[in-house]
Amino acid sequence: MAIETGANGANAAGSDLLERVRSELSAALVSDALDSLGHRWQALPPSIRPLDRASVLVGRARTGLYQHVFHIEPGENPYELEIALVDDLAPGEVCVLSCPGTANIVPWGELLTNACIGRGAAGCLTDGLVRDSRAVEALGFPVFHAGLSPLDAKGRGKIVAIDVPVEIAGVAVSSGDVVFGDADGVVIIPAALADEVFAIAFEKRSGETDTRDELRAGVPLRDVFARHGIL
Repeated sequence: MAIETGANGANAAGSDLLERVRSELSAALVSDALDSLGHRWQALPPSIRPLDRASVLVGRARTGLYQHVFHIEPGENPYELEIALVDDLAPGEVCVLSCPGTANIVPWGELLTNACIGRGAAGCLTDGLVRDSRAVEALGFPVFHAGLSPLDAKGRGKIVAIDVPVEIAGVAVSSGDVVFGDADGVVIIPAALADEVFAIAFEKRSGETDTRDELRAGVPLRDVFARHGIL
């Protein structure tokens, strides 16, 4: 498993590895692997949920930082940086939109979802809100969010910086970090740790398979735990 350097200069897991991660791992396994390395605060709070519980979000982060606004200057395009970020997404990247200190910024909806599908992006993660939720869910595009709202972001919030370090619900994210989300929640894997985290997670998955088989066969939990050390 090798971490490659993408064209944008960020460390990024190769697409083949990320596809294996998506199909074989879980947020819980990834979180456990991070715990074992001393990175115990990489899971987002349970307020960040998938629009569709069946979706799995895996990809390299591209960040956008939102700011609360109350007006639009004459002649201003409030979507300028939002458009720039989405149009620059590469296949396998995740649009990560930080909306700190606000409760009514709605950075995501159906049209941006279609734009990201057209770019081959892997999904969206935001601690803001989502609208057009039924249409977005029907598209099968993984979106993890803090809630739903019919509001337009125009005149309420706008992106003020892209590809800068941000926080999503209190967890730091930089462009190039790996985002893993499933029904249990979202975990952020710092780019420099991705190789090691995935290696540990795959090893733990193998051990859990053996543990599960023995438990189903009726072997006492105490004996299984003593042998594998996994619970």
